Amino acid sequence: MERLFSPWRLRYVAAAKPPAGCVFCRAIRSKDDRASLVLHRGRTHFVILNKYPYSNGHLMVVPRAHLSSPAESEPEALLEMMGLVVRAEEALRRAYRPEGINLGMNLGRSAGAGITGHYHLHLVPRWNGDTNFMSVVHATRVIPEALGTAWRRLRPLLNAGPAVEARRGRLQAKRPPRRARPAPKRVRG
Repeated sequence: MERLFSPWRLRYVAAAKPPAGCVFCRAIRSKDDRASLVLHRGRTHFVILNKYPYSNGHLMVVPRAHLSSPAESEPEALLEMMGLVVRAEEALRRAYRPEGINLGMNLGRSAGAGITGHYHLHLVPRWNGDTNFMSVVHATRVIPEALGTAWRRLRPLLNAGPAVEARRGRLQAKRPPRRARPAPKRVRG
């Protein structure tokens, strides 16, 4: 039998019971972004690494407010959330060069939510032939990068400025300057 070691999970496995309260509310109140795995703080949402990731770079976009569904969010907050999704996608592509990215949200325990009551959107980088089959076949996940390394890799990319920014409630794409189009040729006949 082969063994795969993931020492960062020991605290979770050995804990008699999880700490009281919401993990996301604790993270956003924390002053130590590295310890709480917070990568970026926006006005209404923040980006955080998943403490028990499915793959390298697995992160989440989470509202600062304790809300159970996006339907409870203000339109401006939803715009910021999607702006952060784009920013996170760009950071993941630059840092890890994935061949795909799963985006997903599980609302409620029966939908698969591990943390209920505080909605969040997952971004999970994927590669052809990645090891996610291990979860199904061997109840094991293979994560070759430590969370601290992922935090150091992604934080500067998420805070460097996005190609798409949420500003004043509107999503404004940064576009390259327009080139002048040549005048149409006239045919004389």
